[in-house]
Amino acid sequence: MSLSLVEFLKAGTKPDLDSERGVTCAGELPTPSDPDLVERAKKAKAALGKRVMILGHHYQRDEVIQFADITGDSFKLAQAAAENREAELIVFCGVHFMAESADILTSEAQRVILPDLAAGCSMADMATLSQVRDAWTVISELGIDSSTIPVTYMNSSAAIKSFTGEHGGTICTSSNAERAMKWALQQGERILFLPDQHLGRNTAVRHLGFSLDDCVLWNPWKPRGGLTDDQIRAAKVILWRGHCSVHGRFSLKNVQDRRSEIPGVSILVHPECPHEVVMAADHVGSTEMIISTVRNAPNGSKWAIGTELNLVRRLANENPEKEIHFLDKTICYCSTMNRIDLPHLVWALEALAAGQIVNVISVDETTAHHSRIALERMLSLPQTAHSD
Repeated sequence: MSLSLVEFLKAGTKPDLDSERGVTCAGELPTPSDPDLVERAKKAKAALGKRVMILGHHYQRDEVIQFADITGDSFKLAQAAAENREAELIVFCGVHFMAESADILTSEAQRVILPDLAAGCSMADMATLSQVRDAWTVISELGIDSSTIPVTYMNSSAAIKSFTGEHGGTICTSSNAERAMKWALQQGERILFLPDQHLGRNTAVRHLGFSLDDCVLWNPWKPRGGLTDDQIRAAKVILWRGHCSVHGRFSLKNVQDRRSEIPGVSILVHPECPHEVVMAADHVGSTEMIISTVRNAPNGSKWAIGTELNLVRRLANENPEKEIHFLDKTICYCSTMNRIDLPHLVWALEALAAGQIVNVISVDETTAHHSRIALERMLSLPQTAHSD
């Protein structure tokens, strides 16, 4: 399905949580310059007590992270919410797909709150359910649907996770993508990798022994993905044309510039980066791996890190005895993650403390059921560590 320009512009003027466009919160926000924000947040959180659990993603700004009960990547946080049955209110300081995952894994007695419903994810937006169904129709017409296994990155909507579970596939994280793809190839002949082309391509080439020619790129905005029938049939990995707006910015020139500017620097990047960046880096790994690598590095070591800027700055502040640089010279925040700021958090906490349940993220049971199937397949992968 494709939209005309007029339809596309109109689509952005109304709530559309399935595509993660989101809406702004109702009510009146305190201004960011309010000097009482920190105290108001402390007061509201104290009033809620053990009823509330605040989750903070690694890419969150420090003003929000300071109030998090647990910090981590999206899957770790969703699991933490599921394990804490005492907290009836889960305030997720992340983006929409993360809150969906928490709702899928938590009990019916728990409510998942997203302080700003406009905190979506550009990557998740790049694969809508209707687009994926259209792609699957083509795959089915070619008679290869039974031998094509969907593998979907955690950074996707609940609708896409549900599609994956319903069609025999699994979810993956950036740290277990290799195991997930190996499992998929034991079930079938090819993989439909959603929605991040870079993680799929980097895993296929670096870890599975495939060539770039074994991977084809499905463009949802072109008829039949912009591919010939023969290209689709011959592919080992069908990559969805999606990417992270943060990690997709890093370039080979960034790597080359940092090496020339900082003698002895080590390049550390996330596998959501483009293939040429990953191949030129010294170390590649998930967010949790990046954090542990820096923390365990010797004093005096030099690092240029290709991931979200809030995290890189936090690592630099926490490790002053090491020289830590952002890989790109330009600012590269996750703009949607940064929608969850201190004013939105204060607004949500004060509303909850007053007995007003706001910005609830709720996944319907059918979607949640098939999503859980896909997540359970991931959890059953052998010797798996899970992180984004």
